[in-house]
Amino acid sequence: MTTFGVACRACGRTGLELILSLGKMPLANRLLTREQLGEPEPTYPLDLVFCPNCTLVQITETVPPEKLFREYLYLSSFSDTVLQNAADIARRLISQRKLGAGSLVVEIASNDGYLLQNYQQQDIAVLGIEPARNIAQVAQARGTATIAEFFDLALAQRLCAEGQQADVIHANNVVAHVADLHSVVAGIAALLKPDGVAVVENHYVKDLIDRVEFDSIYHEHLCYYSAASFQHLFARHGLVLVDVERLPIHGGSLRVFFQRADGPQTLLPQGAERVQALLAEEKVWDVHELAFYQGFGDKVERLRRELLAQLHDIKQAGQRIAVYGASAKSTTLLNTFGIGSETLDYMVDRSTVKQGRYTPGTHLPIYAPERLLETQPDFVLLLAWNFADEIVTQQSEYRRRGGRFIVPIPALRVV
Repeated sequence: MTTFGVACRACGRTGLELILSLGKMPLANRLLTREQLGEPEPTYPLDLVFCPNCTLVQITETVPPEKLFREYLYLSSFSDTVLQNAADIARRLISQRKLGAGSLVVEIASNDGYLLQNYQQQDIAVLGIEPARNIAQVAQARGTATIAEFFDLALAQRLCAEGQQADVIHANNVVAHVADLHSVVAGIAALLKPDGVAVVENHYVKDLIDRVEFDSIYHEHLCYYSAASFQHLFARHGLVLVDVERLPIHGGSLRVFFQRADGPQTLLPQGAERVQALLAEEKVWDVHELAFYQGFGDKVERLRRELLAQLHDIKQAGQRIAVYGASAKSTTLLNTFGIGSETLDYMVDRSTVKQGRYTPGTHLPIYAPERLLETQPDFVLLLAWNFADEIVTQQSEYRRRGGRFIVPIPALRVV
């Protein structure tokens, strides 16, 4: 057993236990310009560890947020799946919470306004908080009020002093990304109205382990949550876990609902039952024990051997392979498995802000998806596998012409 002397991000205990080491890796979303190709790329250790005290799974390295998030190349609006997920939860909350002209909905890490636009369309006041200045400008240009800052307790207190408190706070795929967890969660508690609700979505650690989703491990993702670790962290700041849902999005996510302990818990009564049921399930699969996470590295190594063998056979047959998905996931998988331009011709991505750049570490050129029809590679390695159904449907013409997709996760398959 390997233990680390760094303190747990949630509870502060030391003695974190190693689950998986991926060595030194480039920053997953640091897509390169042509001019940067000849420059040395920064790399950082990427070690996944487990806290036996509060059950939080986390990485040990903290890259300064200014390096990761001030310029960002991910726009949520390019995914139909993400847009639909956002529209569905907004519609539910508008109805359940009876939101209207006097309400305020805040989103932390609001990206391009993809979620808040659903509230705006119903004349509900919104406020986005997005640290990536380039993306905040996109949201502002669309008419979504957005503060281009990192969210923390100080910003929450400033907003409260200005008379702003939220009926709903959304935090989708952000609590995994923040270095100062306690300032962010304390800020959520401060900014909520007494009967407000915080809705937090994040990758579910059980799905990550069960489905060998190791490519979701990268330097932006500092933490990987269970319901138990969520409950432990938020309770330290006077927030009660009042409901929970498991979602299929991003390969398996957890949506958790929190309300202030000093206010009325006003969500559906069935929520408490769902919380207790999931916490009981987690005890059964040993959320509190390292044993559940052991063997994860062996599963990753088995996947590596299977994928490399398949790609080798394709290349030996003289066939060509492209990649779909200039995602953070692709950076982790390609660099961990040592797959680059010796095997892959190029990468495509639907996001226009990524096109014309090059992938971290592997330096594959990124094009628009139309290039698949222009060059018709025999296979496409689909590394944005969490949107596989959406992408395969969009690329029906490529498939009609005989093209096939290799989907590596959760199990290697060809479609």
